[in-house]
Amino acid sequence: MSYQREFEKRLNVAVVGVGSHGYRNVLPTLNFLPVRLKALCDLNIELARITAKQYGADAFYPSMAEMFENEELDAIFLCAPPRLHPELACEALDAGMHVWMEKPPGMFADEVSEMIAHRKDRVVVVGFKKAFMPATQKIIEIFATDEYGPLRSILGVYPMTISSDGKRVLREKEHTNWLQNGCHPLSLFVAVGGKVSNVTVHRNQWGGGACILEYENGAFGNFHLANGTGGGQPSEIYQFFGNGCHAEIRNSTRVLLQRGMPFNYSGSTSYVPEGFDSGAIVWEPQNSLGTLENKGLFIQGFYQEMRYFCDCILEGRPAEQGSLEFALEVMKVYEAGLRSEGETVAV
Repeated sequence: MSYQREFEKRLNVAVVGVGSHGYRNVLPTLNFLPVRLKALCDLNIELARITAKQYGADAFYPSMAEMFENEELDAIFLCAPPRLHPELACEALDAGMHVWMEKPPGMFADEVSEMIAHRKDRVVVVGFKKAFMPATQKIIEIFATDEYGPLRSILGVYPMTISSDGKRVLREKEHTNWLQNGCHPLSLFVAVGGKVSNVTVHRNQWGGGACILEYENGAFGNFHLANGTGGGQPSEIYQFFGNGCHAEIRNSTRVLLQRGMPFNYSGSTSYVPEGFDSGAIVWEPQNSLGTLENKGLFIQGFYQEMRYFCDCILEGRPAEQGSLEFALEVMKVYEAGLRSEGETVAV
């Protein structure tokens, strides 16, 4: 682990969009990346000016075109409303920039295809944090083994609703919570389970219900749309079932691998048999210390996704995690969920 001031080789970068989210999460993460912040860009030029002064950036601009004309940059971190991402990302790619962008990448899957056409040899990573967070990566590691894999099914619980008239939402380009936050659990489902072939959504009168995912590899996903929880309740749970085991992510901060115990229906007398080869393994952050692994930027995946982006550029390799191809799969599932309205939709 290195800090920004310790890297010998750093990328010259700009942050585009310094509103609430960018200020709370994107800019602070730069402290841990091999970057040199050269400029900020925001339509609110006064906000850009104040923020640039705080972070020691050399310049601030109201438009990317002006910034690209005056600055020598390697990459941008794009944190704007999703409806603007495709246009801004393509503009940056055409200017030769590498692009990291916050999720979702746009409003529609075909916009991601357009970005792929503009990408050429540039690195593009979409910030699907739940695909990058340590808990998800541990689950992928577990079910990639011969001992516990392959993955057979996933159950996810996440506070979410979906519109009863999803086809209208798509037609009228409405920005709903299914886009803004539904892409979080959907990205985890795709990252762990792989490509989805069919989507079926059943909803109740309040907008909750279930989004059923059928995977190309034969696995099955059940995304429970838990619309009854209140704000601030820790109600996010994912369970994964494989070969004689199941694993769990609870609220991003706890990973459990349940191996069970040697069991005979009529003869087992203890649930804690001798030895350490059975039972559960639990990983969780050590919150009693002021260390990095227990900070939200690291638990939730912000650091991992942004560091991965930088490493791909510095090492001259294309992105695989959070790539535009991955984003395209997530957006296809997102659209299929809206089109379903109780019917099975092929992805």
